[in-house]
Amino acid sequence: MGEEKEGFEPKIVGFTCNWCTYAGADLAGTSRKKYPPNIRIVRMMCTARLDPVFLVKALLNGADGVFIGGCHPGECHYIKGNFYSRRRVAAMRTILKQFGMDDRVQLHWISASEGDKFATTMKQMAADIKQLGPNPMKDEVL
Repeated sequence: MGEEKEGFEPKIVGFTCNWCTYAGADLAGTSRKKYPPNIRIVRMMCTARLDPVFLVKALLNGADGVFIGGCHPGECHYIKGNFYSRRRVAAMRTILKQFGMDDRVQLHWISASEGDKFATTMKQMAADIKQLGPNPMKDEVL
């Protein structure tokens, strides 16, 4: 840990809120903001709907990192959805910490007008995961 792995490009799965972060990702794309191409986005109506099983399956099926992007607290289209997702992700990170996988999951608040922030966050997350190296669970499960 601490140094980038030679030639390693992390695979990141992003679960994004339809109303905020997904729209921010769309804005980043239409504004031609550059961010790593190895990020796969799954649009959800609200991050509160993210079942922890999806998060674990993403890691077990080869994702090196998982990004969860929702509305800023207090701005959720569904009123309290982002508060539920924050609690759920905190609980999942506690469990993942037992396996040394908690650093591979990140939760960020990005609004529809923050295309720049989306691109910057994706670049930073890719760099963070690159520092960690490949997902160690990938080889054990597959």
